[in-house]
Amino acid sequence: MRKIWWFVLAAAPFALGAARTAPGACTYRGTAAELKQRLSPLDSTQLSVDGATIKVCYGRPFIRGREIMGGLVPFSEPWRLGANEPTRLVLPFAADVAGVTVGPGTYSLYVVPQKTSWDVHVNRAVDRWGIPIDEQVEAQDVGKGTVPVEPLAQPVEQLTLRLVAGSPIVLVVKWEKTLVRIPIEQVTGR
Repeated sequence: MRKIWWFVLAAAPFALGAARTAPGACTYRGTAAELKQRLSPLDSTQLSVDGATIKVCYGRPFIRGREIMGGLVPFSEPWRLGANEPTRLVLPFAADVAGVTVGPGTYSLYVVPQKTSWDVHVNRAVDRWGIPIDEQVEAQDVGKGTVPVEPLAQPVEQLTLRLVAGSPIVLVVKWEKTLVRIPIEQVTGR
């Protein structure tokens, strides 16, 4: 009996890994029909860099007449940077994300917004619902960096994230009258 349990426990990580989708794929909870009914549609943005693809997967909420920054998204409290599942960053290479050095892999991003800056948290907890962001989630932080907030003249109705090529690459976040640029700089020699 011990040998059987040892085999089951030893094989579990491989079985769990096989059940996951391919690296770089966006994964979401629910059937295709359930996903289509969400009020915040799913989206992703990706960018090819030296033959490798960096990708961000997220849910796109709408303003729908609500006050967003400082209202729906309170200042000084963690926000999942989207809707539903956590926003995921898939990196095919080592990088500095808002000053946080990470290796290749998949990470969740969440932010703590303020009026003039956001703390950007890079986190290892990717297979969870987006909220709550509690002590268990925070314990999996790789690190955090701070980026400035820029005002937008015209409001953006739906949360929009886009990767923009450059040195560094920039993850541009726009929603309501808020613009934030999160730098992602490839680290060589890792």
